[in-house]
Amino acid sequence: MIQVYLMPGMAASPLIFENISLPQEHFEVHLMDWLIPEPKEPLTSYCQRLLKQVKHDNPVLIGVSFGGVIVQEMAKLIQVKKLIIISSVKSHHEFPRRMRLARSTGLHKLLPTSLMGNFDQLSKYGMSIAPKKMELYKRYLNISDPQYLDWALETIIKWQQEQPMEGIVHIHGSADPVFPLKYIKNCVTIDGGTHVMIINRFRWFNENLPQIIRET
Repeated sequence: MIQVYLMPGMAASPLIFENISLPQEHFEVHLMDWLIPEPKEPLTSYCQRLLKQVKHDNPVLIGVSFGGVIVQEMAKLIQVKKLIIISSVKSHHEFPRRMRLARSTGLHKLLPTSLMGNFDQLSKYGMSIAPKKMELYKRYLNISDPQYLDWALETIIKWQQEQPMEGIVHIHGSADPVFPLKYIKNCVTIDGGTHVMIINRFRWFNENLPQIIRET
C-alpha cells in the first residue's frame, strides 16, 4: 500500500482535497493540516513539528502552493517515495516579479494579513471579490490567525531554495495568476489550469496522479 500525504495551500483547509480520489486498493490517502507557528519559528522547526502528522515510512508527499514549499522542506528531513508539488515553485528563482520585489524591499509586511479570513471587511480596503470566488474562499480558507498568516507570508517570501530538489515532480496550470507559468521550469502543464485547479480540475488529478506516483 502506497501512503500518500496531502498538504493544502496557505491558510487552506484539507477540504481542498475533498474530490481527490485514488484507487483504494493501491493508495492510502492522509490529509495534513496547518499548525499555528511559534513566534518567528524557523521553517525547519515548523516542518519537524508538522512531521508528527506523518505516521508511515517512505511516504509520497504532495503539496499545493505554499504547501508545496512545506513538503519540499519536509523531504529534506525524511526519506520519501515521491515528492510532488502542485501550483507551487521549486526555488525562489521561480517567483514572479512582484514576489521578488517584496523579497528585496519588505513591502509584503505592509499587507493587512489579519483581514485575509475576514472577507466581509475586505471591501473597506477597496478589494471587491466576485460572489463565486467569495463562496470558494469562505469554504476552503479556514485559517485567519494573524500569527500564522504573518509567518506564512514572511516564510515564503524569504524562502532560500536555490535549486530544484532531485526527482521532484511539478504540476502547474498554464493560467496560474499567482505563480505565472512563464517563470516555471520543467513542469507537467495542465492547459487552462489556475491556482485552484486542485479544486476545479480534480478529475485530471484523479486520472493522472496514480501513474505519476508510480513512475520512477
